[in-house]
Amino acid sequence: DLQRELGKRDTEINDLQRELGWRRNIVCPGLGSTAPPVQEANVTLDPDTAHPKLVLSEDRKSVRWGHTRLDLPNNPERFGSWPCVLGCEGFTSGRHCWEVEVGGGRDWAVGVARESVGRKGGISLSPEGGIWAVRWWLGQFQALTSPVTPLPLSRVPSRIRVCLDCDRGQVTFIDAGDEAPIFTFPPGSVPGERIRPWLWV
Repeated sequence: DLQRELGKRDTEINDLQRELGWRRNIVCPGLGSTAPPVQEANVTLDPDTAHPKLVLSEDRKSVRWGHTRLDLPNNPERFGSWPCVLGCEGFTSGRHCWEVEVGGGRDWAVGVARESVGRKGGISLSPEGGIWAVRWWLGQFQALTSPVTPLPLSRVPSRIRVCLDCDRGQVTFIDAGDEAPIFTFPPGSVPGERIRPWLWV
């Protein structure tokens, strides 16, 4: 009986080790190798890029849709058509993670954008347009590939962890509530250009 119990425990340990290895590869590729450590990014939102109908909190840590258009200068950095905002931080190398609390209700999108992403007129919410993101849109969860990829999740995440690996050109999205992988834009997807956090509200 003891021998059987020990054998069962060994099997469980092996299964857990395999799952841990799999999760490390998805969430933090290169962990345990010579890859640089993951940096927890402290993201603040850039008011100069915020669409005029977006209202930023005083600490610039959160954003919401406003019902009236704010009287703001139409500077080149500001999104003019889509209700988007960029993070102040930009990354060109290393591995960086941050979490976004998306809440419920309205449609939203979370991800990253290249520094040169279009700000005015019709912009493409896709890698071709310089955006790598996931969104909740009309009751559906999607990855903003081209065309979009439906994501049949068992639940809609309330907090999403964005993991950007600049050196591999890869972005991974994780459900921060249960650590379940959501979607990965594979290595080589993101160009070697300054990349910034991006939100659509």
